[in-house]
Amino acid sequence: MREIHVNAIEEAVARLCVEANLRLPGALRQRIEAAAREEDAPLAREILGDLTRNLDAAAEMQLPICQDTGMAVVFADLGQEARIVGGDFEGAVNRGVARGYTEGYLRCSVVGDPLRRVNTNDNTPAVIHLRLAPGDALRLDLCPKGFGSENMSRLKMLTPAAGEDDILAFVLETVRIGGGNPCPPMVLGVGLGGNFESCALLAKRALCREVGARHPDPLYAALERRILAEVNALGIGPQGFGGRTTALWVAIETGATHIAGLPVAVNVGCHVNRHAGAVL
Repeated sequence: MREIHVNAIEEAVARLCVEANLRLPGALRQRIEAAAREEDAPLAREILGDLTRNLDAAAEMQLPICQDTGMAVVFADLGQEARIVGGDFEGAVNRGVARGYTEGYLRCSVVGDPLRRVNTNDNTPAVIHLRLAPGDALRLDLCPKGFGSENMSRLKMLTPAAGEDDILAFVLETVRIGGGNPCPPMVLGVGLGGNFESCALLAKRALCREVGARHPDPLYAALERRILAEVNALGIGPQGFGGRTTALWVAIETGATHIAGLPVAVNVGCHVNRHAGAVL
């Protein structure tokens, strides 16, 4: 059985915290640049240009691309032929987040209690989603999530009589309510199926899929395209100032569900939809 030391996990998480906050995935940046070329509204086109210039400035000065460096969400797929040695896994992840945020001079935004609101001063604890996978490797995906967009996310328990039109209506309602608050253009992660809590997790995982990667099932790939077109037809536009680019991408993840329900969740991501990964 292959051994993975907690020190390697801590080092990887610390590095990924900084990497994810300093630059966007290449495909998302390309989509922003393409949206700027395609945008008809002068103000919207100018705003999209400002966003790309901000990305350039962040790279040049080695500064975060957004002042909200997010709550650290860590997806970990641990191979069942591997074992963690030298300490506990959760502790290693949180030490890595603490190092990444403090040594990387990233804003620490986590409070230890929802009502007492005392900052933990190192952005811990992280939100950790751990699952077993085949093999002997550990896959880590670090996804910092800012709350301007997170606060606009919603979940609804539809009935099994609902269909694509009802799903579309809920997504559009969510985007309308959000307006300019989630710093559009957005990336939308949509979860379909599961139950109350797993549907939200499906939506979060959908946000981590690379822009440009469609759902492998043609039914859901077509629904992704339809939702994206309808969202952009709302005319909210970049930063809420109007235009044809309200969303950059829509990704759907699905799961088995109960005969009596059809849960749907929308996890809203802003144009700074960050994530970085590593395999140990």
